[in-house]
Amino acid sequence: MPTTGPSGPAAVIELRQYTLRPRRRDELIELFDREFVEPQEEAGMSVLGQFRDLDDPDRFVWLRGFRDMTTRHRALTAFYGGPVWAEHGPRANDTMVDSDDVLLLRPASAGTGFAVPSVGRPAVGAPAPDRFVAATVWSFRPGEDRGVALIRDGLLPALSETGPAPLALLATEPAPNTFSRLPVRTGENVAVLVASYPDARAYRRHLAGIQSHPLARDEILPGIARAQTAAPRTLRLAPTGRSLLF
Repeated sequence: MPTTGPSGPAAVIELRQYTLRPRRRDELIELFDREFVEPQEEAGMSVLGQFRDLDDPDRFVWLRGFRDMTTRHRALTAFYGGPVWAEHGPRANDTMVDSDDVLLLRPASAGTGFAVPSVGRPAVGAPAPDRFVAATVWSFRPGEDRGVALIRDGLLPALSETGPAPLALLATEPAPNTFSRLPVRTGENVAVLVASYPDARAYRRHLAGIQSHPLARDEILPGIARAQTAAPRTLRLAPTGRSLLF
């Protein structure tokens, strides 16, 4: 039966990137989509999206959300201390080399978080949708909000003008991680833009369009480049059959 996560917007989001043992990704995805989706949501979190990294056959990327940091601690405590993880967690962990590449995020401003579809989640065994998702991560100096503001107030409107509106724009959640059993990256100041397209060619066309947009080309993109501390990284992703986001 299709399901959705807990009602209400996710004010805290985890972007989780797992490095897996060679050729174990499909095993983890099958286990995850069958055993872990509904129990996590019953514990009080939203499983937003699960993806294959198109540039690394041994990387699994996923997103989950929480109403707030208090709910996050309560939900994670319930799930990772519960019977489902006790039964299936060891097999999931056995597929992984590293699961600590985690960004703790929040919507960059009101209205830039994920709008979860109301149609419900596909059932176990559903085919993967034929979609392409891009998640671009910019890094800025800690405490500096100029880069995030340029993306929020300049790049985001330009993207919506030249192609499909992004799914979400997220920024670093500054609250400390209160669930130490699951580490997150610290000392970060990032913006994460998540967008969906029919295919990679549509993504490249949109990228070309924004690079030729006069305001973006002459002011917005150079301003972001001056503020960033490293070149942005784009995750090219394919949603799994049970991903809500695609």
